[in-house]
Amino acid sequence: MTEVAIVGGGLSGMAVALLLQARGVSTMLFEAHSRLGGCAGFYARSGFSFDIGATTLVDFHEEGLGGQWLQDVGLPPLAGEFLPGYLAWLPDRTVEVARDPLTWARERLACLGSTDRHVAFWRLLDDLADAFWPATRRGLRMPLRSAADLWQNWRALKARDLPLLRYLGWSMGDALDRHGLGQDTALKGLLSMMIEDTVHAQLGTAPLINAALGISIRGAGLARPVGGMRGFWRSLAARYVELGGRLKLMTPVEHIEGRLGAFSVRAGMQSYPASQVVCALPFQAAQRIAPGCVGPGLERYITRDAKAQGGGLVLCLGVPEAELLPAHRGHRHHQLLQDYGSPLGNGNNMFISASAAEDTLSAPAGWRAVMVSTHCELSDWEAAEGAGYQHAKAAATQRLLSFARRVYPELGSQARVMELGTPRSYERFTGRPRGAIGGARLSMTNSNQHAVPYDIGRRGFWLAGDTTWPGLGTVACVLGARHVADGVRALARRRTACPPRTAQRLPIGPR
Repeated sequence: MTEVAIVGGGLSGMAVALLLQARGVSTMLFEAHSRLGGCAGFYARSGFSFDIGATTLVDFHEEGLGGQWLQDVGLPPLAGEFLPGYLAWLPDRTVEVARDPLTWARERLACLGSTDRHVAFWRLLDDLADAFWPATRRGLRMPLRSAADLWQNWRALKARDLPLLRYLGWSMGDALDRHGLGQDTALKGLLSMMIEDTVHAQLGTAPLINAALGISIRGAGLARPVGGMRGFWRSLAARYVELGGRLKLMTPVEHIEGRLGAFSVRAGMQSYPASQVVCALPFQAAQRIAPGCVGPGLERYITRDAKAQGGGLVLCLGVPEAELLPAHRGHRHHQLLQDYGSPLGNGNNMFISASAAEDTLSAPAGWRAVMVSTHCELSDWEAAEGAGYQHAKAAATQRLLSFARRVYPELGSQARVMELGTPRSYERFTGRPRGAIGGARLSMTNSNQHAVPYDIGRRGFWLAGDTTWPGLGTVACVLGARHVADGVRALARRRTACPPRTAQRLPIGPR
């Protein structure tokens, strides 16, 4: 019997699997697709490799959450490029979102306003980031489910930071209004892009602390591994197998039932016994394949967040190096907003990420892999069929390409690869319901203390991934995986210390 069956080979599932395997807990990892990655995966075509979903890793320097995780599972520090930041293109100006805190502090005041109100607003965001980034690295937990969780959070936060907890009740909109900046168009334009891309939230309703952490990811460190996500997943898979983990690719799990110590995971014609199960799939999928394990408690979260799901488009381009000219202050990663007055998504805001010249795992020598991504509504793609779907893809491709040419005027002119991924693509290749990405759009009513618990339902059945706290992003997945792995091991230790009682036959007659 496997000690822990893990369903879903995205970053959350692999992070849990590696943590457990490195600590001597036997695991079996099930992935329905032919390769690992999920929404932090990659797509190979004609000698190019494109990052799909996540194009950078957050907080993977040696002291960060990601770096600590790599060390814990016996992997070397991340081999790759730690970005100096990126360039944000607003309709009327550019802003360098620099990793260096002093450069970023000067740039934002110079480009976005330096009044006392602006200074106070940025100071608040800096204070929140300075308090809660270290706290997450020390194991901050949400939602609070026990006295042990409360004690853990007390230890994770420093005493001087405790007054900042009052901002748990604030949205980013509240912070802007309290500082008299609710009508600052340029500031709101930049923040709205940063918040949607990092915590999948709307500017007015985004939880302030979550948004402050999302806005400050450039300070936590953005990195692109050698070979992009393709190179990253190669190293993770090799380490997992080296540790004795059993990897089941192209093995979709159809049903999970049972109880602690006696779960059964059915895939095809075979059932696999396990003592515990970690389901690292969106919670809608968890309910479908394990209705008896999650129990009725999960339904209210699914109903609550049904209208908070969003999708994404990614344009994959394999282009000659010459098309990435001109160089812009040394940056190959760009965030764009086309029109202050239009809704976000569908190209009005986008992120452009390009591989490095020396990265021949991502593109042949003399060529580059370029990813242009934007958010979209799922409903825009669900109704299109046949020729209508192809027409919508062609129109979206041209729209994204035309907007991206604001940065690189010749982009796509001589492309060897030009293909668009839609929510349909995500649904087909990752199995995510409706092709939704990044969990629910965070708000005050579904985040932090209101987030989906890891241990909802049957004892020994765990949820992991971006539909649980803290939500979207590579660093969020690693943090959640650490909490789940700790819970799995603690439960296993308790079972070992206190084995279930079995009926004993009493002797008959006098002793």
